[in-house]
Amino acid sequence: MIYIENKKMKEATLLKKHPNSLILDITSKGKQPWVQFSPFYPHSNIPIPPYKKDVEQKYFSQTVEGIWQGLKVFEGEDIDCSKFEIKNMEGIKRTTRKFGKPLGHRYGVDGNKLLDYSTARKEIYLRAYAWLLENKLCDIVLELKALAEKQDLVLLDYNTNEDIENYKKPISHAGLVKRYLFKKYPELATLVFQRPESKQKQKVKKTVTNKAITSKKKKIQTSNNEPSLFN
Repeated sequence: MIYIENKKMKEATLLKKHPNSLILDITSKGKQPWVQFSPFYPHSNIPIPPYKKDVEQKYFSQTVEGIWQGLKVFEGEDIDCSKFEIKNMEGIKRTTRKFGKPLGHRYGVDGNKLLDYSTARKEIYLRAYAWLLENKLCDIVLELKALAEKQDLVLLDYNTNEDIENYKKPISHAGLVKRYLFKKYPELATLVFQRPESKQKQKVKKTVTNKAITSKKKKIQTSNNEPSLFN
């Protein structure tokens, strides 16, 4: 299985909760190549929604987060195209504390339409991140799939909301990676690995099993003259 956990969870707690899992940090603080799943990672040339067939893209962003933040519209501030150009993963966010009440997301750099939060999540953020997975992260997705076929995975993120329809909390990009893997490779969704037992438990279990076999063998031999299945 693939589990989503908070990046801030203590390592000891993570290991206790998921003793047989490979833990991967896919936030902006993670290591290569997994950091590339972060919406803040500068892949460059990410087309800015809306995406229309047979229409050449005019605007691009270094990051997915740059698209999301750059298209925000506030009471006293329109979109900020400078967010599309940030490559160092810093200073991308635009907050209500600084700009006031948010009015929505502009649907495209030249768009006249403002999208509410729920619509913007689906039409801007999810589409841009899906484009990223399909076009920039194909090889790393295959690496992740290969690992998921061998053992359970824990993907770390600062947000753990996997429900696209839950608008009370920011969506987890780790949750989107998980959803994408399960959709593209549905066999991963039912692949569960058995947790290892301690040597002491295995020893006790083996001893109990041997005693049961011996007891059963004696019972069969004394009650039946036919050859035992254990011989």
